[in-house]
Amino acid sequence: MPTNDQSDDVHDTSNLPDLGDAIDIVTFSQILEMDDSEDDREFSKSIVFGFFEQAEETFEKMDTALESRNLEELYRLGHFLKGSSATLGLTKVKDSCEKIQRYGKKENLDGTPETDETLCLTRVTETLKTVKAEYADVEQTLKNFFSTT
Repeated sequence: MPTNDQSDDVHDTSNLPDLGDAIDIVTFSQILEMDDSEDDREFSKSIVFGFFEQAEETFEKMDTALESRNLEELYRLGHFLKGSSATLGLTKVKDSCEKIQRYGKKENLDGTPETDETLCLTRVTETLKTVKAEYADVEQTLKNFFSTT
């Protein structure tokens, strides 16, 4: 009978914390590797907490753009936050931001054009609620992680 002593993963993540399925630990560990000290994790903590500030500001701008029905701005903000969240390995946030980006560009998820702006705005509204919840989950997870280091 096979044992689970060896991981099938390409990268060994056994010495890394379990941060759940919303954070790609391989990507996040690349940020952690830049720390001078594992005791204070000054560099990675500054990157992550800077992202928190950036995300909160971006969500406020998204709310404003949604109120003014500005799909182009929603596209731009979705693209921006997608890149930032991808850098940290925040997979669920990244995926939802990609949806906002597509809807803002007046596209369906498969990339085909969508001419119904109201439908796009409705989809952005729903996805924005989802991404804010996903963000709140990873924010709490990462704050817990950094409070124990």
